[in-house]
Amino acid sequence: MEDALTDLTFLCPPELAGHIPHPVPAADKMPDWFTALSEDMGGTDAQGRPGRTARACLPMTDACALGWIIPLPFDIAMSRDPQGQLMFHWADGVPFPPVQLLHPRQIGSGGPPFHDTLPLKFINPWRVILPEGWSAAFVQPLNHFDLPFQVFSGVVDCDVLEEPAKIPFLWTAQAETLVMPAGTPMVQVVPFKRDLAPAEADIRAETPAETAARTAAQDRSPKAMSPYALAWHARDTARLMAGRTSGDPK
Repeated sequence: MEDALTDLTFLCPPELAGHIPHPVPAADKMPDWFTALSEDMGGTDAQGRPGRTARACLPMTDACALGWIIPLPFDIAMSRDPQGQLMFHWADGVPFPPVQLLHPRQIGSGGPPFHDTLPLKFINPWRVILPEGWSAAFVQPLNHFDLPFQVFSGVVDCDVLEEPAKIPFLWTAQAETLVMPAGTPMVQVVPFKRDLAPAEADIRAETPAETAARTAAQDRSPKAMSPYALAWHARDTARLMAGRTSGDPK
């Protein structure tokens, strides 16, 4: 089997097809706060280099663009009752409740780190199908700090699971009322080939040559593009040529 993923499928029930937002490449759903930034922060940093924002951080850009985003299928409103308990609401006639309760004991609520915490789950209508030997990490949409919830991370063997994965989460917003429109990022799905994960690591002090290479990289002129950046831009150019939406900072 090839190492590159060539077969990824998202399935929803036929009656929902065309009526709910569909999964999209994460590069098409970058965080609003991130895309609103310019690269130039203005001024210089402590070392006298041009000040750069997170928008110029290539690793952060790659994280935001990693894998796919499964969005919320319907508008979901939150309010609180007079005792402050969460209540969720959605339109009459939706084919399934998009939010359900979990039992607090499932996460040991009452003890650290979940004092007085109510666990919940999103009902995900999309089944992810991957080839034999592939799994997917289901994680909080990366760097989407504006979301009012925190997803519990999980790894799903999508080559054998025959139903959509549920998405457990905690509500983190303090607002009294809030509306999450359909299409809001719900979970980020990152496929990976299970047997490619290294089982061991070389953990040691760097050699003199490695120290010299690190020092040279740290002392490189701010105007000089590093090998990392050159490789990143070459890869992103290839992504653009292939018709994929780029997360490249403008």
